[in-house]
Amino acid sequence: MKMRATKILAAAAVVAFGLTACSGAGTSKNPAGSQADPYAPVVVEQGFSQKGGTVNVLMSSDFATLDPGNSNYVQTANVGQLYYRTLTMAKESAGQPPEIVPDLATDTGKASEDGLTWTFTLKDGLKYEDGTPITAQDIKYGVERTYARDVYTQAPQELNSALTHDDYKGPYKGGDFKAIETPDEKTVVFHLKQPFAEFPALVSRSNTAPVPEEKDTKQDYSNHPVSSGPYKIKSYDRGRELVLERNKNWDPATDPNRPALPDEFHFSLSTSQSTISQKLISDADPNAITLDSNGALQASDAARLNDEKIAARTAGGFLGCIDTLNLNTESITDPEIRKAIALSIDRSSIQVQYGGARFGQLVNSQLTEKMAGITEQKSDLDPAGKPKLEEAKALLEGKEMPKKLVYGYSNATERYKNVGTVLQQNLKELGIELELRPIPAANYYTTLAGKGMPDIARAGWCGGADSSSARMTVDPNLGPSLDGKTYGFSNIPRFYDQDLSQRMYELRGASGTAEELGAQWSQVYNEVMATYPLIPTIHSYTNSVVGSNIRNAQVGYFFGAIDLNSVGVEQ
Repeated sequence: MKMRATKILAAAAVVAFGLTACSGAGTSKNPAGSQADPYAPVVVEQGFSQKGGTVNVLMSSDFATLDPGNSNYVQTANVGQLYYRTLTMAKESAGQPPEIVPDLATDTGKASEDGLTWTFTLKDGLKYEDGTPITAQDIKYGVERTYARDVYTQAPQELNSALTHDDYKGPYKGGDFKAIETPDEKTVVFHLKQPFAEFPALVSRSNTAPVPEEKDTKQDYSNHPVSSGPYKIKSYDRGRELVLERNKNWDPATDPNRPALPDEFHFSLSTSQSTISQKLISDADPNAITLDSNGALQASDAARLNDEKIAARTAGGFLGCIDTLNLNTESITDPEIRKAIALSIDRSSIQVQYGGARFGQLVNSQLTEKMAGITEQKSDLDPAGKPKLEEAKALLEGKEMPKKLVYGYSNATERYKNVGTVLQQNLKELGIELELRPIPAANYYTTLAGKGMPDIARAGWCGGADSSSARMTVDPNLGPSLDGKTYGFSNIPRFYDQDLSQRMYELRGASGTAEELGAQWSQVYNEVMATYPLIPTIHSYTNSVVGSNIRNAQVGYFFGAIDLNSVGVEQ
């Protein structure tokens, strides 16, 4: 799933995601970066339970979409948990791995003995915002919509890749979708290609948000998706403002996971990040928060987090995100040239653009020791992030070098432009001119998935980065398409190698223990990464300042920003 410039996969072990360097939530009494463990999570004013009031969410740009069937974005998932529900839910808890819990379903599903069938039963009393009942058929229809890739270009595909019936093209082109059965209004049965232990996590994705077929307006559904959660859309002025109000037909007795404390959420969708940063630090709006990456903090404001009063309003936490620089393998075809580019980059200077070590750790791999069965991760990159210019230049001897490359970045975030400036200086040492090309934030990943993909683009993979399953990071980022014939949907570098991609395709159906499969996925990852389709950079830690009336503010490991589900507001 993507967060403007960050993808996130809501899949993990059946019970929980892994979490790096977090041993428990701290309080907001100390600066987020000053504890004995500088990466410990910090929650602002936790334990609040009062209902009422309005939370003002300051954002630099609009959501890419509000349609759960076209959402591969973490910001949409964050706000989406307020107005739609799914079969299961990845429930956040500061200092703890998100836990997969039942949501619309009575439990996290029941698998058949051979692991090829999963059955879910819906709870009683589930209703949409208009009072009509939510049915199993609505769940199935919600999944069916995500197969209409000609209509929903950013529909999540990880669940679909696990199901049978690859040739299905969505509900608008006819045909019976046999991968899901609904024998009655409360039962949903999924048919899988092969056993998939993490399947309860896959159905926490927005694919399984119910959609009533009679209310489906296709692309216009993004303007007012029908609510199944505690809030519904009161008004939506694209690019300007979104207002959510309480959904009176939501029954809290069916939903122990959503406290639904505020009466309303007001989103301003065109506030510059510098303005957001200033407003939050100065406490100009005591009811304000932001979902912008890194709390919208500007580099010039970072030192103010040491102020005791501001520190008391600063939530902090590791994200399940590892940032990467993706090299377009269709335009930079020579692996040795890609390796030379990787070795030439001063990743320690990139870390500075993120705000320094306080805002994230340098990494050489997207895989972590938390993943089952992981073998040694090999990398020629300097662990401290320093460039290896002489080695890079030696690789280029006798090569036909590209004279000019393009780095695309999300125009809403200044540090991503600044990363491009670092890359310009680095690649100049190789005789390569680098053009910096801003891409509208709301269209960032649509651009990367289409013909506008630049030679180099920054992205981040979240949630899967520290999950217990290596597959949930390797396959989406570098694996092949559903049929194995080209690169996959979330494969930004467009990596495809006849042998390595075929191995990944076959591994999707492999059997074995979590350790055995993890070892196989990490081995193929090592071999793919030897060709440098992407360059790991930073494992992000977010500091997010909130208004003085905000309570229960925690940085979601899953969302990479303030968790909207947890917040309340003092009146």
